[in-house]
Amino acid sequence: MSPGTFWLAVAGGMLVTFGTRVSFFILPHQDRLPPLFRRGLRFVPPAVLGALLASMLADPIAELGLVGAWPRLAAAGLAAAAGWRTKNTWVTIGLGMAALWLLQALTG
Repeated sequence: MSPGTFWLAVAGGMLVTFGTRVSFFILPHQDRLPPLFRRGLRFVPPAVLGALLASMLADPIAELGLVGAWPRLAAAGLAAAAGWRTKNTWVTIGLGMAALWLLQALTG
């Protein structure tokens, strides 16, 4: 990575971090936001979690194939079942991580 690219990435990260922090002071109070906007904000955390999960599953499948990536796929399946059953994000993340660690420890 060239020094210019590195500093551009650092500046971009700083800008995004600063923008998200200052937005709480600039944007109006939650009660003054339109209802459609408030409803849409509820879907941000699951969408981000889904995007992170999809990228973490796609990379090992591309490298190792389905057989090599089965611990991640199995853990994702267990986490999805827990999320569907409990509707609790923390239970979903916790069970998924525990299942991933256990399956990776068992397979070496």
